[in-house]
Amino acid sequence: MQRNRSLRHFCEILSHGTIHSRFLAANFSREKSSRREMSSKWPERLGKPLEVTEKLLMGPGPANCPPRVLEAAAKPLLGHLHPDFCEIMDDVKAGIKHLFQTENELTIALCASGHAAMEATLVNTLEAGEKVGIAKNGIWGERAADIASRAGINVAILEGTPGKSFSKEEIEGFLEKEKPKAFFITHGESSTGVFQNIKGIGEICKKNSCLFMVDSVAACGGVELKMDEWGIDVLYTGSQKVLSAPPGTAPISFSPRARQAIRNRETPVQSYYLDVEVLGRYWNVDAQPRFYHHTGAVTNIFALREALSFISSENLEETWKRHKICQKKLHEGLKELGLELFVENQDDRLPCVTTIKVPDGVEWNVVTALMMENDTIEMAGGLGPTAGKCWRIGLMGFNCTEKNVNKVLRSLQKALQTIGYLSK
Repeated sequence: MQRNRSLRHFCEILSHGTIHSRFLAANFSREKSSRREMSSKWPERLGKPLEVTEKLLMGPGPANCPPRVLEAAAKPLLGHLHPDFCEIMDDVKAGIKHLFQTENELTIALCASGHAAMEATLVNTLEAGEKVGIAKNGIWGERAADIASRAGINVAILEGTPGKSFSKEEIEGFLEKEKPKAFFITHGESSTGVFQNIKGIGEICKKNSCLFMVDSVAACGGVELKMDEWGIDVLYTGSQKVLSAPPGTAPISFSPRARQAIRNRETPVQSYYLDVEVLGRYWNVDAQPRFYHHTGAVTNIFALREALSFISSENLEETWKRHKICQKKLHEGLKELGLELFVENQDDRLPCVTTIKVPDGVEWNVVTALMMENDTIEMAGGLGPTAGKCWRIGLMGFNCTEKNVNKVLRSLQKALQTIGYLSK
């Protein structure tokens, strides 16, 4: 309050066109003394070792990591261009290619989140003034449009309905009308729990001479996905979802068509850090000599490599099937509790994230708090169009087991009984 009074007094002096040196000296001295006092003492909490209570993360991500992935992250550091680390990077590239079902040479992992992969997708393939078509039926289409607009890219929106996927006819009509250079769509809309069937969209994009870009952060690994066969030009995911690795790395791949679009640019990519052709040199793409681009997130790459190794213990078809089996069990259990799913059409329901309507008269955050307090289980609230209206339960990778489905259902039932929504 004293500081605010001093600031007002200072503004009054300025408005009269005079500044007293004594006033300035006194305030400078006090602030300098305050800064000196603050910098001499560390926060008391930092004097204690870090303690984190283990929780079952059954929200839309991050998912719990397998113990061997956490152990990999605790291994001794290597230099970011050390031969041993370069070999690990090569393992990661090979693992991503198999996960994505692609032979694309420019397949790497960004040392950043899925948001960075979204931005890299847009700012590499498109220049300011060019047009991108974006399908929006939740927060991720909205976020992509925001990123593109900030880069000066013209955005045409295909408006959808939260809780519903897009039809091939809607997409084809939109592309024929707008004629964008690229079309962006979300494979797993985690804010609403919608699964988008992307098989066949690549052919529509090719017919309309536009690149096909897919955000599969909340879907990749949990549903069928074949990048090359389905004609996807840019595909990315996040490490913390079905891969069950720590947040902070984002697998991404560019087709030859997408790379040609990048090479045909008239202006440099606006972001040096996210310039994937330069990044590709660090990742030994096209067998180019390794090039220092940035200090790679060594520990996170260790963890990603181990997560790819872990998921490889079961073939992809089995992984996809396991997510469908657990989804079915979860949905049946929710129905028994008298709860209603947000996504009405069964074919539109994303196996990795289930959205549940919060019943009238129930405070969603009271229920999630009780689940955490009683059982240290995380269930998330809604996001974007579902904020305050839904709960979200994630079934992702390591966490996607029938045992965990039973745990979250029991915890949810107990919380609903506690607040009187269900009888005991």
